[in-house]
Amino acid sequence: MDKLIGKVLDNRYEIIEVIGVGGMAVVYKAKCHRLNRFVAIKVLKEEYAADEEFRRRFHEESQSVAMLSHPNIVSVYDVSRSGDIEYIVMELIDGITLKEYLERRGPLSWKETTFFAMQIARALEHAHSRGIIHRDIKPQNIMLLRDGTVKVADFGIARHMTRQQTYNISEAIGSVHYVSPEQAKGSHIDNRADLYSFGVVMYEMLTGRLPFEGDSAVSVALQHINSIPLLPSEHVPGIPRTLEAITMKAMNPVLPNRYSSASQMLKDLENFRDNPDFILPVEETVKEDLNGDTQVLDVTQLKRSGGETGIAPYQPQNERRVSLKPKDRLQNKTGTARKKDSKLPTSLIFSMLALIIFFGGAVYFVLSIVNPFGYSDSGKLTVPDLTGLLYDDVVSRDVYSNFKIKEGETVYDDAVTAGKIISQSPLPGRSASEGDEITVVISLGPKTTTLSNLVGSEYRAAETSLTRLGIEYIESFDHSETVEKDMIISTDPGAGTQLNPGDKVVLVISLGKEPKNVKVPDLTGKTEEQAREALKALNLTLGTVTPVESDKADKTIIFQAVPAQSEVQEGTAIDVQISKNESSTGGNTGGGGQYDPVKRSVLYTFDLIEAVGLIKVDVRVNGELQYSGEHYSYEVKLALPLTAYEGPNLVQVYQNGDLISEQTVIF
Repeated sequence: MDKLIGKVLDNRYEIIEVIGVGGMAVVYKAKCHRLNRFVAIKVLKEEYAADEEFRRRFHEESQSVAMLSHPNIVSVYDVSRSGDIEYIVMELIDGITLKEYLERRGPLSWKETTFFAMQIARALEHAHSRGIIHRDIKPQNIMLLRDGTVKVADFGIARHMTRQQTYNISEAIGSVHYVSPEQAKGSHIDNRADLYSFGVVMYEMLTGRLPFEGDSAVSVALQHINSIPLLPSEHVPGIPRTLEAITMKAMNPVLPNRYSSASQMLKDLENFRDNPDFILPVEETVKEDLNGDTQVLDVTQLKRSGGETGIAPYQPQNERRVSLKPKDRLQNKTGTARKKDSKLPTSLIFSMLALIIFFGGAVYFVLSIVNPFGYSDSGKLTVPDLTGLLYDDVVSRDVYSNFKIKEGETVYDDAVTAGKIISQSPLPGRSASEGDEITVVISLGPKTTTLSNLVGSEYRAAETSLTRLGIEYIESFDHSETVEKDMIISTDPGAGTQLNPGDKVVLVISLGKEPKNVKVPDLTGKTEEQAREALKALNLTLGTVTPVESDKADKTIIFQAVPAQSEVQEGTAIDVQISKNESSTGGNTGGGGQYDPVKRSVLYTFDLIEAVGLIKVDVRVNGELQYSGEHYSYEVKLALPLTAYEGPNLVQVYQNGDLISEQTVIF
């Protein structure tokens, strides 16, 4: 058995069972005893937790991911450390992975693919806007809920795993089928790496197969760098041309030809969803030849021969293939291309390539380092990188005077300081002429939220309201003489406060009136109903009523479990014994006036309160526990058989330890 099972982390999270094992962490199902809900806890494996630097980065990056709040991203509730254990507390998902779904279903319809893809794109759009790159998008990290909702998991975990300078192909068996070319080469990556992996996921949804297969992780990675996959429609005829073009554009190995943002890709998916006849706009396409020079291709080169739709299907050209003529390629059934045997000696070819790369690198160094913003020998300029700079500084500095800087949109961004440039068009590194226009998107900084007045509202409603606004909260409990149980007494900060992303609100929740001590009245000689009324006046209840043979007056109390004048807390149940006088002539059974109480059964129905996960249900009749069990909230109602002596009996229903209802029932 796993040594953590049964352990309680930080006196709050009880580890119940293992529900998944990954490369660097183990995922457990756990119960949060503070909020009475089930959660998933990802615990860093011991071999990683032993590295202090790794633990520090894991903790810092996980905290930044916890800032993400989106319906298509698995929520991160908490990031903590308990002794030597580093862990993340996450939303527990009731569903399956997209990989499991594809294994069951095979290729998905284009409508279902579009439905799922739009949700994934929204998740990536939200994460990228906050500076988070997933780096491990694959069907295994995408969860499907029963209602069709998609949730992307493991944000930040993949980011930490690929922090090293080179992509460790030998340890990437599960992810290499979805890795971008720049990741496979160990190059610098940005948000477009996620879009490439997303494109591979769409390819798999449409065809039921991966674009590249191989005997080893290395061979698959090389195909991502050097090869072009078959179009999805060559595997599954009938796939809409536009959806196919969106998929292949996302998978384009040449970065400038790929989607620049998840927002751009989402817009094309939405246009296609609204109008399946929508034609993807034809854009300028860039290729890279062997010496690294960038060229612009005529878009007519990219159209299918004989095509009439105007769509530019994906036919990427990368640095390894652009110099090869079609007749020099052979296409295998997996879509990988290979060269015919060269007539030149292999050593000569490598020598020539080495010279070309050396001189190309030297030219690039001179142009980009020595004269980054000035004229090159050809009279051309290079578009500078303005992202992260203050807009006012950019327009005032002479170094950018060769360009016309145009202010574009201004948007809220939690990760970028107000006044700084978030993005630009055209992208940095493009060739340009003097006077060309660069349009920039400027940050308004984090979007603040005004805290509304939550005092007096039910705590579940208040917490839901804060969650929708992306505001974290901390629960605190206190008794109140004026505020009903489960209602908000106060908040810190108070209503009207401006909140920034990351701020937390303390909710003080009422436990109701603080229980008081009262003196138990003398119940002897009273009837059951008289005793019940006397106790109710003091906020006490009548507990178990046990008939006992006695020569005392029939149906009168002859004994009480708590002596009269004893002090007990309000709400305490007092058990009693009631006289069963067989010599009495006042009975109703006709046996010489003998009274013989009869037990009756009823089917008692009640509602389950709304809650997350299991609800602990206890039912007491006259203070005696008759039922105890666990039920899910979706069962809505319960009907339980209860037994008691004929006549009025007190039925109390407790859910999760709280008294939910109290009712006198005639048996």
